[in-house]
Amino acid sequence: MEINQDSFKSNRKFYDDRNYPRGMSRSGDYTLAEVQLLEQYGVALSELASGKRSPINEQEQHFVEVCEGKAEPEHRIEKTWLKYQNKVLTPKQFHTLFGKAKIDSDSMASEAVDLDDE
Repeated sequence: MEINQDSFKSNRKFYDDRNYPRGMSRSGDYTLAEVQLLEQYGVALSELASGKRSPINEQEQHFVEVCEGKAEPEHRIEKTWLKYQNKVLTPKQFHTLFGKAKIDSDSMASEAVDLDDE
């Protein structure tokens, strides 16, 4: 299924500086083709997904249904938008080398150590 020329039109490119301050293409989350789709159609996709814009044809209507969970993604643009949403809405994992236990700073402060008693 090809993208209809009238579908997902926008006057500007889509950038997500809040989640991708260095750009989506440098994040490693997306292929170059996916970044091109998001930049070219992302403004329209965002507006359709949020309800700020009404669908003008069947392709846009199907995209809205996919976003609402009423239909399965069939086109690359729908799959890419869902991938973007999953990356942005899922909290990023924080990994540490020091284990899982958190140190309570108040308990550490109450245990004063006198180094002169040794």
